[in-house]
Amino acid sequence: MNGNNIYIEDDGKPMLHSGSFPEKNAENKSITLIFSPQIEGVGTLAEALKLFKEFNVNLLHIESRSSVRIPNHYEFYVECASGGDINGAVEVLKKTMAYVSVVSTEADGGKSDLEYIPWFPQRIRDLDKYANKILSYGSELKSDHPGFTDEVYRTRRKYFADIAFHYRHDDPLPRIEYTPAEIKTWGTVFKELVKLYPTHACKEYNHVFPLLIENCGFREDNIPQLQDISNFLKDSTGFTLRPVAGLLSSRDFLAGLAFRVFHSTQYIRHHSRPLYTPEPDVCHELLGHVPLFADPEFAQFSQEIGLASLGAPDDYVKKLATCYWFTVEFGLCRQNGNIKAYGAGLLSSFGELEYCLSEKPQLKPFDPEVTGNQEYPITQYQPLYFVAESFEDVKYKMIQFSKTIPRKFGVRYDPYTQSVQILDSKLQIQDLVKNINSELQILCFTLSKII
Repeated sequence: MNGNNIYIEDDGKPMLHSGSFPEKNAENKSITLIFSPQIEGVGTLAEALKLFKEFNVNLLHIESRSSVRIPNHYEFYVECASGGDINGAVEVLKKTMAYVSVVSTEADGGKSDLEYIPWFPQRIRDLDKYANKILSYGSELKSDHPGFTDEVYRTRRKYFADIAFHYRHDDPLPRIEYTPAEIKTWGTVFKELVKLYPTHACKEYNHVFPLLIENCGFREDNIPQLQDISNFLKDSTGFTLRPVAGLLSSRDFLAGLAFRVFHSTQYIRHHSRPLYTPEPDVCHELLGHVPLFADPEFAQFSQEIGLASLGAPDDYVKKLATCYWFTVEFGLCRQNGNIKAYGAGLLSSFGELEYCLSEKPQLKPFDPEVTGNQEYPITQYQPLYFVAESFEDVKYKMIQFSKTIPRKFGVRYDPYTQSVQILDSKLQIQDLVKNINSELQILCFTLSKII
């Protein structure tokens, strides 16, 4: 995907549906080595660390964990700074260790001769490591932004960005006291959209929306708080919200979905043009995205896109981001012989929500192989939408597509520890099969009791 925002306004001028995900983060990153010794013993790690000194490799972080690949062994996670002969150190480790893996998200990764895996978070708290590596700060406005010359609005935007910038996992989500002007802007958008939802939105959206009104304060005269919504989503599907100060890269944004975490803005568009915004705002996030994250099928589909992105090559991340665009952002689905909208970009735009169900746009069946390579305009309503038969169908197709991604490992989300397991050893697969067999036995036993 390109680095532009996608926007269309209801009066025919540009209005944002969603922030796009620019591909490159200019900041160089370190390399992390994961290795497990062949023989456990006192001083094993110390001996390994001498190796890094020998090759002039500076270390930034050292961590030990129980190995999931070799019984009764440890794994060491060593984060290395740029410089030194990392290649030489890795070659020695491969000859002396039972297991070695190289993980990196360096922007200049092509300069290295190492065969590495692009870094991705493995624990939910790892999201802190990239959440502030944003591509544009939330308070940075372009000259054509409606609030560019409004110092009060710019100061307010910086306030929202600073709050998100200092947020860390497990912190309470910041509660915002919105101004009367902000609430009025929200109310204008809310009032126009709720007129269309009964006839234009998918049945899953219309099922959840009343629950948000009842439990989360979705009203014309009230902007809901992220904490209240996050609590509701967590009880419904395990999804949670996290404030974000600006745009993330495609890779980082999608990685959050793997943990059922949605990065959400809290600021609102400028009051002078309530039906226009050049970036995602709280109207887009809460009215467009949030409701369907409470639907189990849609939540799992969103997570599948996130899991597929972990450790994937850049070209496949781009395809996944494009699939995300034409589903989670601009998706249509077929229900009871009719076409309905489920994409957040549609459900948060009064104008395009009407347009997408008219006779004007072209419709194609959703197919990740085709959708992932589809180009799209950025200054007008979409001329083409992809139609899913159901959330279950689109989820199945994304799972099948993820099997084509060239990775030498599998990934699995563990909801108990909120972590992602890298599956790259026979022992792990055997243990996983045992656990699945145990669960199947429980299901079969229960089924025999209720038939």
